[in-house]
Amino acid sequence: MKQLPKGNKKLINAWAFYDWANSVYPLVISSAIFPIFYGALTIVKNSEGKIIDDTVPFLGINFNNDSLISYVTAAAFLVVSILSPFLSGIADYVGNKKNFLKFFCYLGAVSCIGLFWFQLEFLWFGLLCYFLALVGFWSSLVFYNSYLPDIAFPDQQDKASAKGFSMGYIGSVILLILCLVMILKYEWFGFKDEGLPTRLSFVLTGIWWIGFSQYTYRYLPKGNRKARLTRNVLFNGFRELRKIWVSLKEDVQLYRYLIAFFVYSMAVQTIMLIATYFGIEELDWGGQDATTGLIVSILLIQLVAVAGAMLTSRLALKIGNIKTLIYINLIWIAICGYAYYIVTPLQFYFAAAAVGLVMGGIQALSRSTYSKMLPENAIDTASYFSFYDVSEKIGIVIGMFLYGIVAQITGSVRNSILFLVVFFIAGVFLLLRVPQKSRGERNV
Repeated sequence: MKQLPKGNKKLINAWAFYDWANSVYPLVISSAIFPIFYGALTIVKNSEGKIIDDTVPFLGINFNNDSLISYVTAAAFLVVSILSPFLSGIADYVGNKKNFLKFFCYLGAVSCIGLFWFQLEFLWFGLLCYFLALVGFWSSLVFYNSYLPDIAFPDQQDKASAKGFSMGYIGSVILLILCLVMILKYEWFGFKDEGLPTRLSFVLTGIWWIGFSQYTYRYLPKGNRKARLTRNVLFNGFRELRKIWVSLKEDVQLYRYLIAFFVYSMAVQTIMLIATYFGIEELDWGGQDATTGLIVSILLIQLVAVAGAMLTSRLALKIGNIKTLIYINLIWIAICGYAYYIVTPLQFYFAAAAVGLVMGGIQALSRSTYSKMLPENAIDTASYFSFYDVSEKIGIVIGMFLYGIVAQITGSVRNSILFLVVFFIAGVFLLLRVPQKSRGERNV
Protein backbone atom coordinates (compact mmCIF):
# COMPACT_ATOMS: atom_id res chain seq x y z
CA MET A 1 0.00 0.00 0.00
CA LYS A 2 1.26 3.47 -0.88
CA GLN A 3 2.52 5.45 2.11
CA LEU A 4 0.30 8.41 3.02
CA PRO A 5 2.14 11.77 3.08
CA LYS A 6 2.89 13.63 6.29
CA GLY A 7 -0.04 15.81 7.35
CA ASN A 8 -2.59 13.59 5.62
CA LYS A 9 -5.86 13.55 7.58
CA LYS A 10 -6.27 9.79 7.25
CA LEU A 11 -2.73 9.20 8.53
CA ILE A 12 -3.30 11.47 11.54
CA ASN A 13 -6.59 9.72 12.33
CA ALA A 14 -4.89 6.33 12.12
CA TRP A 15 -2.18 7.47 14.54
CA ALA A 16 -4.75 8.89 16.99
CA PHE A 17 -6.74 5.67 16.80
CA TYR A 18 -4.04 3.88 18.80
CA ASP A 19 -5.29 5.86 21.79
CA TRP A 20 -8.72 4.30 21.22
CA ALA A 21 -7.00 0.89 21.18
CA ASN A 22 -4.69 1.14 24.19
CA SER A 23 -6.57 3.40 26.61
CA VAL A 24 -8.67 0.46 27.77
CA TYR A 25 -5.61 -0.80 29.66
CA PRO A 26 -5.22 2.10 32.16
CA LEU A 27 -8.97 2.26 32.77
CA VAL A 28 -9.90 -1.43 32.99
CA ILE A 29 -6.66 -2.90 34.35
CA SER A 30 -4.97 -0.09 36.30
CA SER A 31 -7.98 1.74 37.70
CA ALA A 32 -11.26 -0.15 37.65
CA ILE A 33 -11.95 -3.86 37.23
CA PHE A 34 -8.62 -5.51 38.04
CA PRO A 35 -8.15 -3.74 41.41
CA ILE A 36 -11.67 -4.83 42.41
CA PHE A 37 -10.97 -8.40 41.24
CA TYR A 38 -7.62 -8.47 43.06
CA GLY A 39 -9.23 -7.21 46.25
CA ALA A 40 -12.01 -9.82 46.10
CA LEU A 41 -9.43 -12.54 45.56
CA THR A 42 -7.02 -11.56 48.32
CA ILE A 43 -9.32 -10.32 51.10
CA VAL A 44 -11.18 -12.65 53.48
CA LYS A 45 -14.31 -11.19 55.09
CA ASN A 46 -16.67 -12.47 57.74
CA SER A 47 -20.45 -12.81 57.38
CA GLU A 48 -20.88 -9.14 58.31
CA GLY A 49 -18.55 -8.01 55.55
CA LYS A 50 -15.69 -7.08 57.88
CA ILE A 51 -12.13 -7.84 56.77
CA ILE A 52 -10.55 -10.59 58.86
CA ASP A 53 -7.50 -11.31 56.69
CA ASP A 54 -5.84 -9.29 53.93
CA THR A 55 -2.46 -11.00 53.80
CA VAL A 56 -1.14 -12.87 50.77
CA PRO A 57 1.62 -15.50 50.94
CA PHE A 58 4.20 -14.98 48.18
CA LEU A 59 7.77 -16.30 47.95
CA GLY A 60 7.52 -17.56 51.51
CA ILE A 61 6.54 -14.16 52.93
CA ASN A 62 3.10 -12.97 54.09
CA PHE A 63 2.46 -9.63 52.41
CA ASN A 64 -0.32 -7.16 52.99
CA ASN A 65 -2.32 -7.51 49.75
CA ASP A 66 -2.04 -3.79 48.91
CA SER A 67 1.67 -3.79 49.68
CA LEU A 68 2.30 -6.72 47.35
CA ILE A 69 0.56 -5.17 44.34
CA SER A 70 2.25 -1.82 45.01
CA TYR A 71 5.68 -3.50 45.05
CA VAL A 72 4.96 -5.22 41.72
CA THR A 73 3.71 -1.92 40.26
CA ALA A 74 6.81 -0.10 41.49
CA ALA A 75 9.09 -2.79 40.05
CA ALA A 76 7.35 -2.54 36.67
CA PHE A 77 7.71 1.24 36.58
CA LEU A 78 11.37 0.85 37.55
CA VAL A 79 11.87 -1.37 34.50
CA VAL A 80 10.02 1.16 32.33
CA SER A 81 12.13 4.05 33.63
CA ILE A 82 15.30 2.09 32.75
CA LEU A 83 13.96 0.97 29.38
CA SER A 84 12.68 4.41 28.33
CA PRO A 85 16.08 5.95 27.51
CA PHE A 86 17.01 2.85 25.49
CA LEU A 87 13.69 2.93 23.66
CA SER A 88 13.77 6.68 22.99
CA GLY A 89 17.24 6.27 21.46
CA ILE A 90 15.94 3.47 19.25
CA ALA A 91 12.85 5.46 18.29
CA ASP A 92 14.95 8.42 17.18
CA TYR A 93 17.48 6.55 15.08
CA VAL A 94 16.10 3.22 13.83
CA GLY A 95 13.76 2.98 10.86
CA ASN A 96 11.66 0.02 12.07
CA LYS A 97 10.05 1.54 15.14
CA LYS A 98 6.63 0.29 14.07
CA ASN A 99 7.87 -3.22 14.85
CA PHE A 100 8.88 -2.08 18.34
CA LEU A 101 5.47 -0.46 18.81
CA LYS A 102 3.79 -3.72 17.78
CA PHE A 103 6.00 -5.80 20.07
CA PHE A 104 5.19 -3.85 23.23
CA CYS A 105 1.52 -3.55 22.22
CA TYR A 106 1.24 -7.33 21.83
CA LEU A 107 3.25 -7.94 25.01
CA GLY A 108 0.86 -5.74 27.00
CA ALA A 109 -2.32 -7.05 25.36
CA VAL A 110 -1.43 -10.74 25.65
CA SER A 111 -0.47 -10.17 29.29
CA CYS A 112 -3.93 -8.63 29.88
CA ILE A 113 -5.47 -11.77 28.43
CA GLY A 114 -3.23 -13.83 30.72
CA LEU A 115 -4.89 -12.21 33.74
CA PHE A 116 -7.89 -14.44 32.97
CA TRP A 117 -5.95 -17.19 34.78
CA PHE A 118 -5.02 -15.04 37.79
CA GLN A 119 -5.55 -17.17 40.92
CA LEU A 120 -3.92 -17.49 44.31
CA GLU A 121 -2.66 -21.03 43.59
CA PHE A 122 -0.49 -19.65 40.77
CA LEU A 123 0.01 -16.13 42.08
CA TRP A 124 3.41 -15.76 40.42
CA PHE A 125 1.82 -16.16 36.97
CA GLY A 126 -0.89 -13.59 37.64
CA LEU A 127 1.57 -11.03 39.01
CA LEU A 128 3.89 -11.66 36.06
CA CYS A 129 1.04 -10.93 33.64
CA TYR A 130 0.17 -7.75 35.56
CA PHE A 131 3.86 -6.72 35.51
CA LEU A 132 4.32 -7.35 31.77
CA ALA A 133 1.04 -5.63 30.87
CA LEU A 134 2.24 -2.47 32.61
CA VAL A 135 5.66 -2.64 30.93
CA GLY A 136 4.07 -3.27 27.53
CA PHE A 137 1.64 -0.36 27.80
CA TRP A 138 4.10 2.31 28.95
CA SER A 139 6.91 1.14 26.65
CA SER A 140 4.63 1.18 23.60
CA LEU A 141 3.82 4.82 24.34
CA VAL A 142 7.48 5.76 23.78
CA PHE A 143 7.22 4.72 20.14
CA TYR A 144 3.64 5.90 19.71
CA ASN A 145 4.47 9.42 20.93
CA SER A 146 7.61 9.56 18.82
CA TYR A 147 5.48 9.20 15.68
CA LEU A 148 3.70 12.54 16.19
CA PRO A 149 6.31 14.72 14.43
CA ASP A 150 6.50 12.09 11.65
CA ILE A 151 2.81 12.12 10.78
CA ALA A 152 1.79 15.73 11.49
CA PHE A 153 3.25 19.18 10.86
CA PRO A 154 3.84 21.47 13.87
CA ASP A 155 0.59 23.38 13.36
CA GLN A 156 -1.33 20.07 13.31
CA GLN A 157 0.28 18.39 16.31
CA ASP A 158 -1.77 19.97 19.12
CA LYS A 159 -5.02 19.03 17.41
CA ALA A 160 -3.78 15.52 16.60
CA SER A 161 -2.68 14.94 20.18
CA ALA A 162 -6.01 16.18 21.52
CA LYS A 163 -7.87 13.92 19.10
CA GLY A 164 -5.94 10.91 20.41
CA PHE A 165 -6.78 11.83 24.01
CA SER A 166 -10.48 12.22 23.18
CA MET A 167 -10.66 8.96 21.26
CA GLY A 168 -8.91 7.15 24.08
CA TYR A 169 -11.38 8.46 26.64
CA ILE A 170 -14.42 7.48 24.55
CA GLY A 171 -13.11 4.02 23.66
CA SER A 172 -12.07 3.10 27.18
CA VAL A 173 -15.38 4.24 28.68
CA ILE A 174 -17.34 2.20 26.12
CA LEU A 175 -15.46 -0.99 27.00
CA LEU A 176 -15.68 -0.29 30.73
CA ILE A 177 -19.45 0.13 30.56
CA LEU A 178 -19.74 -3.05 28.49
CA CYS A 179 -17.69 -4.95 31.07
CA LEU A 180 -19.71 -3.47 33.92
CA VAL A 181 -22.99 -4.62 32.34
CA MET A 182 -21.52 -8.06 31.75
CA ILE A 183 -20.38 -8.30 35.39
CA LEU A 184 -23.58 -7.03 37.01
CA LYS A 185 -26.02 -8.73 34.64
CA TYR A 186 -24.05 -11.90 33.98
CA GLU A 187 -27.25 -13.97 33.72
CA TRP A 188 -28.21 -11.99 30.58
CA PHE A 189 -25.19 -13.52 28.85
CA GLY A 190 -25.89 -17.05 30.05
CA PHE A 191 -23.04 -17.15 32.56
CA LYS A 192 -23.54 -19.39 35.59
CA ASP A 193 -20.29 -18.36 37.27
CA GLU A 194 -20.62 -14.74 38.40
CA GLY A 195 -16.82 -14.41 38.55
CA LEU A 196 -16.31 -15.39 34.90
CA PRO A 197 -17.41 -12.03 33.38
CA THR A 198 -14.78 -10.20 35.45
CA ARG A 199 -12.01 -12.44 34.13
CA LEU A 200 -13.44 -12.17 30.60
CA SER A 201 -13.07 -8.38 30.93
CA PHE A 202 -9.30 -8.87 30.94
CA VAL A 203 -9.56 -10.95 27.75
CA LEU A 204 -11.74 -8.30 26.09
CA THR A 205 -9.19 -5.63 27.05
CA GLY A 206 -6.38 -7.52 25.31
CA ILE A 207 -8.47 -8.30 22.22
CA TRP A 208 -9.69 -4.68 21.99
CA TRP A 209 -6.09 -3.41 22.27
CA ILE A 210 -4.71 -5.76 19.60
CA GLY A 211 -7.71 -5.58 17.30
CA PHE A 212 -8.17 -1.84 17.04
CA SER A 213 -4.43 -1.16 16.84
CA GLN A 214 -4.37 -2.92 13.44
CA TYR A 215 -5.92 0.16 11.83
CA THR A 216 -3.03 2.22 13.18
CA TYR A 217 -0.42 -0.24 11.92
CA ARG A 218 -2.00 -0.30 8.46
CA TYR A 219 -1.17 3.35 7.80
CA LEU A 220 1.77 4.26 10.05
CA PRO A 221 5.16 4.41 8.30
CA LYS A 222 7.84 1.98 9.48
CA GLY A 223 10.03 4.83 10.68
CA ASN A 224 11.65 8.04 9.61
CA ARG A 225 15.26 6.86 9.38
CA LYS A 226 17.29 3.90 8.20
CA ALA A 227 20.05 3.52 10.78
CA ARG A 228 21.48 0.30 12.15
CA LEU A 229 20.92 -0.54 15.81
CA THR A 230 24.42 0.01 17.16
CA ARG A 231 25.67 0.46 20.71
CA ASN A 232 25.99 4.18 20.02
CA VAL A 233 22.30 4.36 19.11
CA LEU A 234 21.26 2.17 22.03
CA PHE A 235 22.85 4.38 24.67
CA ASN A 236 22.05 7.68 22.98
CA GLY A 237 19.00 8.18 25.20
CA PHE A 238 21.09 8.00 28.37
CA ARG A 239 23.62 10.46 26.95
CA GLU A 240 20.80 12.86 26.13
CA LEU A 241 19.42 12.59 29.68
CA ARG A 242 22.87 13.30 31.10
CA LYS A 243 23.22 16.39 28.90
CA ILE A 244 19.84 17.67 30.08
CA TRP A 245 20.78 17.09 33.74
CA VAL A 246 23.99 19.10 33.29
CA SER A 247 22.13 21.96 31.58
CA LEU A 248 19.44 21.98 34.29
CA LYS A 249 21.98 22.89 36.95
CA GLU A 250 22.65 26.13 35.08
CA ASP A 251 18.93 27.05 35.03
CA VAL A 252 17.81 27.74 38.60
CA GLN A 253 14.13 28.14 37.77
CA LEU A 254 13.81 24.94 35.76
CA TYR A 255 16.02 22.97 38.17
CA ARG A 256 14.04 23.93 41.28
CA TYR A 257 10.72 23.40 39.55
CA LEU A 258 11.68 19.90 38.39
CA ILE A 259 12.67 18.92 41.94
CA ALA A 260 9.33 20.22 43.25
CA PHE A 261 7.47 18.35 40.52
CA PHE A 262 9.38 15.15 41.30
CA VAL A 263 8.37 15.34 44.98
CA TYR A 264 4.66 16.18 44.71
CA SER A 265 4.23 13.93 41.66
CA MET A 266 5.23 10.95 43.82
CA ALA A 267 2.12 11.47 45.91
CA VAL A 268 -0.21 12.35 43.01
CA GLN A 269 0.64 9.30 40.92
CA THR A 270 0.57 6.97 43.93
CA ILE A 271 -2.93 8.14 44.91
CA MET A 272 -4.16 7.66 41.34
CA LEU A 273 -2.84 4.10 41.29
CA ILE A 274 -4.13 3.01 44.70
CA ALA A 275 -7.45 4.88 44.96
CA THR A 276 -9.52 1.83 43.99
CA TYR A 277 -7.64 -0.46 46.38
CA PHE A 278 -8.38 2.03 49.16
CA GLY A 279 -12.08 1.99 48.27
CA ILE A 280 -12.17 -1.81 48.36
CA GLU A 281 -10.44 -2.27 51.69
CA GLU A 282 -11.37 0.74 53.78
CA LEU A 283 -15.03 1.50 52.98
CA ASP A 284 -18.14 0.05 54.52
CA TRP A 285 -20.33 -0.54 51.46
CA GLY A 286 -23.13 -2.07 53.51
CA GLY A 287 -25.73 -3.51 51.16
CA GLN A 288 -24.43 -1.57 48.15
CA ASP A 289 -22.54 -3.22 45.32
CA ALA A 290 -18.90 -2.22 45.70
CA THR A 291 -18.08 -2.97 42.05
CA THR A 292 -20.68 -0.54 40.72
CA GLY A 293 -19.81 2.11 43.29
CA LEU A 294 -16.08 2.01 42.60
CA ILE A 295 -16.45 2.08 38.82
CA VAL A 296 -18.91 4.99 39.08
CA SER A 297 -16.36 6.86 41.20
CA ILE A 298 -13.64 6.22 38.58
CA LEU A 299 -15.88 7.54 35.80
CA LEU A 300 -16.65 10.53 38.02
CA ILE A 301 -12.93 11.23 38.44
CA GLN A 302 -12.37 11.16 34.68
CA LEU A 303 -15.28 13.46 33.91
CA VAL A 304 -14.39 15.99 36.58
CA ALA A 305 -10.69 15.86 35.57
CA VAL A 306 -11.53 17.47 32.21
CA ALA A 307 -13.28 20.38 33.94
CA GLY A 308 -10.45 20.60 36.46
CA ALA A 309 -7.85 20.99 33.72
CA MET A 310 -9.85 23.82 32.11
CA LEU A 311 -10.43 25.67 35.39
CA THR A 312 -6.79 25.32 36.38
CA SER A 313 -5.58 26.77 33.07
CA ARG A 314 -7.84 29.80 33.55
CA LEU A 315 -6.64 30.34 37.12
CA ALA A 316 -3.02 30.06 35.96
CA LEU A 317 -3.62 32.85 33.43
CA LYS A 318 -4.76 35.14 36.25
CA ILE A 319 -2.30 34.36 39.06
CA GLY A 320 0.50 32.40 37.39
CA ASN A 321 1.42 28.72 37.11
CA ILE A 322 3.52 28.36 40.24
CA LYS A 323 0.97 30.00 42.55
CA THR A 324 -1.77 27.83 41.05
CA LEU A 325 0.30 24.69 41.60
CA ILE A 326 0.87 25.71 45.22
CA TYR A 327 -2.88 26.09 45.77
CA ILE A 328 -3.52 22.71 44.13
CA ASN A 329 -0.97 21.03 46.40
CA LEU A 330 -2.72 22.59 49.40
CA ILE A 331 -6.01 21.13 48.17
CA TRP A 332 -4.34 17.73 47.85
CA ILE A 333 -3.24 18.00 51.48
CA ALA A 334 -6.85 18.66 52.50
CA ILE A 335 -8.08 15.73 50.41
CA CYS A 336 -5.61 13.33 52.03
CA GLY A 337 -6.65 14.53 55.47
CA TYR A 338 -10.30 14.03 54.56
CA ALA A 339 -9.63 10.58 53.04
CA TYR A 340 -8.10 9.40 56.30
CA TYR A 341 -11.53 9.62 57.96
CA ILE A 342 -13.93 8.51 55.20
CA VAL A 343 -15.84 5.28 55.76
CA THR A 344 -19.00 5.55 53.62
CA PRO A 345 -19.48 5.38 49.83
CA LEU A 346 -21.00 8.89 49.76
CA GLN A 347 -17.87 10.32 51.41
CA PHE A 348 -15.79 8.41 48.88
CA TYR A 349 -17.74 9.96 45.99
CA PHE A 350 -17.05 13.44 47.38
CA ALA A 351 -13.37 12.58 47.66
CA ALA A 352 -13.38 11.18 44.10
CA ALA A 353 -14.90 14.40 42.74
CA ALA A 354 -12.27 16.46 44.56
CA VAL A 355 -9.48 14.19 43.32
CA GLY A 356 -10.74 14.49 39.76
CA LEU A 357 -10.82 18.27 39.99
CA VAL A 358 -7.20 18.60 41.10
CA MET A 359 -5.88 15.54 39.27
CA GLY A 360 -6.72 16.92 35.84
CA GLY A 361 -5.45 20.34 36.85
CA ILE A 362 -2.13 19.30 38.33
CA GLN A 363 -1.24 16.97 35.45
CA ALA A 364 -2.03 19.47 32.72
CA LEU A 365 -0.47 22.45 34.49
CA SER A 366 2.67 20.60 35.57
CA ARG A 367 3.52 19.68 31.98
CA SER A 368 2.69 23.12 30.54
CA THR A 369 4.70 24.85 33.29
CA TYR A 370 7.70 22.70 32.44
CA SER A 371 7.24 23.51 28.75
CA LYS A 372 7.17 27.27 29.49
CA MET A 373 10.40 27.04 31.43
CA LEU A 374 12.41 25.31 28.71
CA PRO A 375 15.23 27.46 27.32
CA GLU A 376 14.16 29.44 24.27
CA ASN A 377 17.23 28.23 22.38
CA ALA A 378 16.56 24.57 23.22
CA ILE A 379 16.67 22.57 19.99
CA ASP A 380 15.95 19.06 21.28
CA THR A 381 12.80 19.58 23.35
CA ALA A 382 12.06 15.85 23.03
CA SER A 383 15.06 15.10 25.23
CA TYR A 384 13.82 17.55 27.86
CA PHE A 385 10.45 15.85 27.94
CA SER A 386 12.10 12.44 28.03
CA PHE A 387 13.88 13.63 31.19
CA TYR A 388 10.53 14.86 32.54
CA ASP A 389 8.86 11.50 31.86
CA VAL A 390 11.67 9.47 33.40
CA SER A 391 11.56 11.71 36.49
CA GLU A 392 7.83 11.06 36.79
CA LYS A 393 8.30 7.27 36.47
CA ILE A 394 11.03 7.18 39.11
CA GLY A 395 8.76 9.22 41.37
CA ILE A 396 6.06 6.57 40.92
CA VAL A 397 8.55 3.85 41.86
CA ILE A 398 9.52 5.61 45.08
CA GLY A 399 5.93 6.55 45.93
CA MET A 400 4.58 3.02 45.41
CA PHE A 401 7.41 1.42 47.39
CA LEU A 402 6.92 3.81 50.31
CA TYR A 403 3.17 3.28 50.18
CA GLY A 404 3.68 -0.47 50.29
CA ILE A 405 6.16 -0.30 53.16
CA VAL A 406 3.89 1.89 55.32
CA ALA A 407 0.87 -0.34 54.59
CA GLN A 408 2.92 -3.45 55.40
CA ILE A 409 4.29 -2.09 58.67
CA THR A 410 1.11 -0.48 59.97
CA GLY A 411 -1.38 -2.89 58.36
CA SER A 412 -3.53 0.05 57.25
CA VAL A 413 -3.92 1.74 53.88
CA ARG A 414 -5.18 4.84 55.70
CA ASN A 415 -1.78 5.42 57.27
CA SER A 416 -0.20 5.31 53.80
CA ILE A 417 -2.62 7.98 52.53
CA LEU A 418 -1.80 10.20 55.50
CA PHE A 419 1.92 9.62 54.94
CA LEU A 420 1.60 11.06 51.40
CA VAL A 421 0.71 14.42 52.94
CA VAL A 422 4.42 14.83 53.68
CA PHE A 423 5.21 14.90 49.95
CA PHE A 424 2.56 17.53 49.23
CA ILE A 425 3.85 19.72 52.07
CA ALA A 426 7.38 19.35 50.71
CA GLY A 427 6.04 20.16 47.24
CA VAL A 428 4.55 23.44 48.48
CA PHE A 429 7.82 24.40 50.15
CA LEU A 430 9.85 23.59 47.03
CA LEU A 431 7.46 25.45 44.73
CA LEU A 432 7.82 28.54 46.93
CA ARG A 433 11.55 28.42 46.15
CA VAL A 434 11.02 28.51 42.37
CA PRO A 435 11.94 31.96 41.02
CA GLN A 436 8.98 33.64 39.34
CA LYS A 437 11.23 35.16 36.70
CA SER A 438 14.44 34.01 35.10
CA ARG A 439 16.61 36.13 32.83
CA GLY A 440 13.88 38.76 32.74
CA GLU A 441 11.51 37.18 30.21
CA ARG A 442 10.01 34.01 31.65
CA ASN A 443 7.22 34.53 34.12
CA VAL A 444 5.33 31.57 35.54
